[in-house]
Amino acid sequence: MTDEPLKTRHQEILNSVVRAYIETGEPVGSRTISKRRNNALSPASIRNVMADLADEGYLSQPHTSAGRIPTEKAIRCYVSSLTAGRLPMNEVDRLRSELGAVHTVEARVERSSHILTELSRAVGIAAAIPALAQELDQIELVPLAERRILMILVTRDHMVRNRVVALDEPIGADELASIRNYVNLNFSGWQLGEARRELLRRMAEERALYDAMMRKLALLCQKGLLASDTSPEVHMEGASNLLGLDLHLTRERMRDLLHALEEKERLIELLDRFLENEPGELEVHVGLGDAHPAMKDLALIGMTVRMPSGLPAKVAVLGHMRMQYERVMCVVLNTSRALASVQF
Repeated sequence: MTDEPLKTRHQEILNSVVRAYIETGEPVGSRTISKRRNNALSPASIRNVMADLADEGYLSQPHTSAGRIPTEKAIRCYVSSLTAGRLPMNEVDRLRSELGAVHTVEARVERSSHILTELSRAVGIAAAIPALAQELDQIELVPLAERRILMILVTRDHMVRNRVVALDEPIGADELASIRNYVNLNFSGWQLGEARRELLRRMAEERALYDAMMRKLALLCQKGLLASDTSPEVHMEGASNLLGLDLHLTRERMRDLLHALEEKERLIELLDRFLENEPGELEVHVGLGDAHPAMKDLALIGMTVRMPSGLPAKVAVLGHMRMQYERVMCVVLNTSRALASVQF
């Protein structure tokens, strides 16, 4: 059951209460709101409206003599009335320039989380989620000491994966170059799974058993060459910013929260749970206690986008419910747009 829309006066006063609470963190009284408003509404009239808002679950009163504190419901209602602010053009240009200066998915995801943290003073999270059917761009094979090989796999969505493998027999630099050229010439543009299956089929042919290069290629395939790895690329920065917030957490609960934010799987779970809309739609979620008990006083502002390579990505800021929503919405929106539009 959805709540009835608030009357205009009630919405305006609720917004004033939430703004005052975000600024001070203190209970808000009717006199404070009266001083903030330009019209001639008396403190008594404001007090009556605030009493109505309390009855409807938008405001709570910690003490009889104190002012009112907005509830999660109130902050959600306030946020729904907002639109993202505008970043100054010099910040937009700097943002696009910083992302354009790096040329891999991993680097852009990491840079995005840094930008989000820097501009919001909260926790910046960015993640790229590979498609299940990534396409091969190219491989590179680099000989190392002690019969080890560095296998570099680059996919068309600009993800780069490095893997060092140890072999039972040596493969020379010329042989590695032949293998690299063969794979790149024959399989660039193929989906990884299909390329790997076709390679295995070719190597199973009887004549391939007598081909030294194919035999060495089979060794590398056994070590994971062209193996499809769809693990997300996730970066989080700014967790220390939570330490200065009044989250009413014990030291142990705060430690649990910080540990949770360090786990890639938990971050992906958080983003997947709350960022469900179509790419390009800004989402705001207030009160995240269902995701983790220590997150009940936190809010998440984020967006799903598609990078120029087609790779899905999620960008978000995690912060206190008393964050400056218009500013953070603006930061997330512009970072997301830059990540989606700046070409590799």
